[in-house]
Amino acid sequence: MRILAVSDEVDQRLCRDDLRGRMPVDLVLACGDLPMDYLGFLTEALRVPLVFVPGNHDADLSGYRQTRSGMTLRSGLPCEQPWPCGTDNADGRVVDSMGVRVAGLGGCVRYRPGPNQYSQAYQSWRAARLAALAAWRTRDGHGVDVLITHAPPAGVGDADDPPHRGFRTYHRLVRRLRPRLLLHGHIHPYGQPAPDRDMNGTRVCNVVGHRVLELS
Repeated sequence: MRILAVSDEVDQRLCRDDLRGRMPVDLVLACGDLPMDYLGFLTEALRVPLVFVPGNHDADLSGYRQTRSGMTLRSGLPCEQPWPCGTDNADGRVVDSMGVRVAGLGGCVRYRPGPNQYSQAYQSWRAARLAALAAWRTRDGHGVDVLITHAPPAGVGDADDPPHRGFRTYHRLVRRLRPRLLLHGHIHPYGQPAPDRDMNGTRVCNVVGHRVLELS
């Protein structure tokens, strides 16, 4: 399983009509702060599903749900989903795509007014809710393969300034979900290498720009 992971920066090297031939992948995972038309282009050009979570510079995507008939509702009223066809918002959800089970939590530590920013306590509540959902979903014996977030875990690839501090609750969440990969954005390496890190046996990867990863 080859995964294209993207976040935060539109990579012009991917904006090619022949992208599928140049970069054969099975799934795209996006970790936030990317234009929706860019996500739409990637899923169309590669002809594979795309699963994403929102970042702190994205619009508020909360409150949308789909009925069994496929109709999208917000506040109980029919509407159009604000993300492109072929993409799936995994924020606070567990999504199965191409045989990969993906759990997602978007947003960053609150540092100013705006959507997709949370206190440490509120993100801890969201993480606990996601873990409970994942426990119910994984009763078939197939655990969570990948956790996608926008911000990194506290002390694992984050920074010291308030906007770029990580979430403490992700340590507990990883222990509960035991994903093979945790993919995040938010921390811009600005051309410097961003080394992968290990957290309780989970490989933590900063995917700002783009990374191609193998999931065996």
